[in-house]
Amino acid sequence: MNILRPQQATPERTQSFVLYGVGWEGYEKILEVIGNRPIRVTYDRGNLELMSPFPVHEIYKKCFGFLFAVLAEELDIPVKGCGSTTFRRQDLDRGLEPDECFYLASTAQVRDWTALDLSIDPPPDLAVEVDITRTCLDRMGVYAGLGVPELWRFDGTTLQVYRLGAGGTYEPSAQSVCLPFLPLAGLIPLLQQSVTAPDDREVLRNLRAWVRGQVLPARTALAGGQPAPQGTPLNS
Repeated sequence: MNILRPQQATPERTQSFVLYGVGWEGYEKILEVIGNRPIRVTYDRGNLELMSPFPVHEIYKKCFGFLFAVLAEELDIPVKGCGSTTFRRQDLDRGLEPDECFYLASTAQVRDWTALDLSIDPPPDLAVEVDITRTCLDRMGVYAGLGVPELWRFDGTTLQVYRLGAGGTYEPSAQSVCLPFLPLAGLIPLLQQSVTAPDDREVLRNLRAWVRGQVLPARTALAGGQPAPQGTPLNS
């Protein structure tokens, strides 16, 4: 096992290490040793990256979590957030932890939330990557290999949406597939404001006002002027 490319932490970059030739058993052992520590692990066919995020990364991540909680409550839609759960498949020799991830249309297909197994259960419908740091491994390729249908990437300025194409690779999308009524451009200022907000109460108030003022009308318009059925998966 070789440890290469140590990177010094800077305000824009996490401290990260890439290990080559780890193997699946080594990957699982590292996960066991790390436990619940706030270290993100990406494993891609023998290569493994360890990253330690900075506070601004975690603030953006938390804001996405708040957003989906508000959407679930205000729109009465099924949302199950799984945060940075480790998703891995030995048969694919790949695994990672998203910054945030959510089950939407596929919530009812998960047999046991205490023991998610991607060889049996579906992957999350949507995953979020906060890309204010540089990663050495191809995390998009890992997501695609695991079959995550939709991926959002936010770099502090731009929010990009990708949908998994028929060829098993991600394609840019002008809108969310799972939540097609979301006016995503309006979300960016809210994400940026979350960094300077004095506390999370303001972040939640701003998100709720945005959902009520912009998202709900957009959802009604997409449904042809009629309120969308409540509690119905959106991409079923």
